[in-house]
Amino acid sequence: MNIKQLGRTAILTVLAAALGACAGGKKAEREAAAAAAAAAAARAASSEEPRIQGSLYVETSELSSIRFDYDRDMLTQEARAALKRNAAVIKENRSWEVLVEGHADERGTIPYNLALGQKRAKAVRDYYLALGIPGGRIATLSLGKEKPECAEANEACWERNRRALSKVKAALAGKPGGAKRHE
Repeated sequence: MNIKQLGRTAILTVLAAALGACAGGKKAEREAAAAAAAAAAARAASSEEPRIQGSLYVETSELSSIRFDYDRDMLTQEARAALKRNAAVIKENRSWEVLVEGHADERGTIPYNLALGQKRAKAVRDYYLALGIPGGRIATLSLGKEKPECAEANEACWERNRRALSKVKAALAGKPGGAKRHE
């Protein structure tokens, strides 16, 4: 837990105690307020993304990449099915920290494609959160059109480049479910 999260937890705990005391001093009310504050602090901590600076993330064969339609960030039914399988693997490997990389094809400006890649990464992260993966284990990064999977100028290639990859922090990747290095 970082300092910001500890500060929030402390503030919420103090507020809960104060509210409990103001409510007539009843022990049950104080305990309920403290429990609510702790739950709020846990929700706040779990929704924040982990820091990725200085970390190396690698692909693993256990996590599938997904594709997007042209100029879209909505998850298809096929993508949702793949992400459900990914989520099950991530839940099994509780030590894993995951980076979701959003990518775009070469069409469009650099700023536009970086924004689109971030929307794609966020759509995947949000779906993982909905499936019960704590937010503190999932970071996002947009690479826009900067790291294409395919360099040809045709629809088949562009389709391959419109993707989101789920990668695992390298230090943790060797723990069950080995990963291959990918930079």
